[in-house]
Amino acid sequence: MTETTTGQAQRGTRKVLEGLVVSDKMDKTVVVSVEDRVKHPKYHKVIRRTKKYKAHDEANACGVGDRVRLMETRPLSATKRWRVVEILEKAK
Repeated sequence: MTETTTGQAQRGTRKVLEGLVVSDKMDKTVVVSVEDRVKHPKYHKVIRRTKKYKAHDEANACGVGDRVRLMETRPLSATKRWRVVEILEKAK
């Protein structure tokens, strides 16, 4: 960390992801599926890869099917390293 002239510690940029909530059965935790599209190095076909992240949802506001934005944070438990920043779209 670097210090500014006012003496406050400055943080680096945090990773931000966007995904779909696939489970909200835990208390203050949601499981979010994030899709990544990569091009195959040899065949040049676009492949969809998904990864699931456990994210902290303080208000228990997220439901299954919601599109949410996640931000990287300090470890909150053995598997939680992300938190829900905002709900972009509620499930219909």
